[in-house]
Amino acid sequence: MRLFGGATALFEGVVSGCAEQGFAPQAALAPTPLAAQWLALAGDHEPCLDIGELPLRLGRLPLAALDFSPQNQARLGSFGARLLADVLALPRAGLARRLGAGFVADLARALGDLPDPRARFVFPERFAERLELPTRTDNALALGFAGGRLIASLCGWLAARAEGVSECHFEFAHEHSARRRSSTVLSLGLSTSTRDRERISRLLIERLQRLQLPAAVESISLRAEAPEALPGRTNSLFGERGEGAGGESLAALVERLQARLGSASVHALAAVDEHRPENASRPVKPALPAGEKTAAKLSAAPDLSEKASGPRPLWLLARPLALREMAGRPQCGGSLRLLAGPERIESGWWDASEPAALGDVRRDYFVAISMRNEWLWIFRCRAGWFLHGVFA
Repeated sequence: MRLFGGATALFEGVVSGCAEQGFAPQAALAPTPLAAQWLALAGDHEPCLDIGELPLRLGRLPLAALDFSPQNQARLGSFGARLLADVLALPRAGLARRLGAGFVADLARALGDLPDPRARFVFPERFAERLELPTRTDNALALGFAGGRLIASLCGWLAARAEGVSECHFEFAHEHSARRRSSTVLSLGLSTSTRDRERISRLLIERLQRLQLPAAVESISLRAEAPEALPGRTNSLFGERGEGAGGESLAALVERLQARLGSASVHALAAVDEHRPENASRPVKPALPAGEKTAAKLSAAPDLSEKASGPRPLWLLARPLALREMAGRPQCGGSLRLLAGPERIESGWWDASEPAALGDVRRDYFVAISMRNEWLWIFRCRAGWFLHGVFA
């Protein structure tokens, strides 16, 4: 109880959590499950923490508000009982003869005289929730609030299972007049498994800002089919470092950039066994190991410089840029000064006949510095000087 700030604070958190998911909870807090159920049915929301107060608190409840069977309600009415206090004042043996031992046992369980164990709630193996919208909408961004409710349910389900997801799918069902249209499916892909509600919600909003709905939406569904184990993690005393601006992890930043710019525009590089620079790497999906938030850990393959015999820039131009030559010196905003080189890179005859392939090359690469102190990677071939990359 101290961990959660006391029973009252825990109870208020449960009620507010239900309200955040769009429910109108009728809740009560009592020392026994059945007493809490009866208090909730009667609309008594004032917490009751002392088991000694139960006879007084329960005694004020009207019998008509409780879930007794119609037969028992009629018999109690014939006794002149209107409140539960009237029932508690009657001899238990006489109640057992007239209403059955089960009714008397319920009274004992409510008052704490008998134990009342309850079966533990079992969460489903797969998450699938549907939410009906109060009004139809054709504004994609307006779906973010309803989607946030479903995300809250998903994260609660994941927390109970100590799991996370790297992918989930929203489905927007269109109005009756547009039923001939198939539902709009929006898949959210995350770079690492998570159950962070804010992180998933931010990604949803980014995607909704660019979503064009073919018709008005009347309901939203969310499903997650492949949860992964995601145990809790202990934070450091003064918070984790290595995060991006605003405390966002690198993984969350990558996801937001992909949502805004497209997955093809934000990727990692994997090294390829190829000596020609254009073919020495390939774009792959960024992969951040779980629990890591530093840039040094964001990788798709080995360091690109490990297999290179000379320095390699991180930024290669999409196509080499031709440079002018004056007095035998290459020009790029002025004369370039050669610092290192030459490094000969040649051959590639095996794909010379393939369409759009690089083919056979013969180049001498140099590291050069410009008059603005830019470190450049340039090469010379039969066609002249070319700029191929820029060092960080």
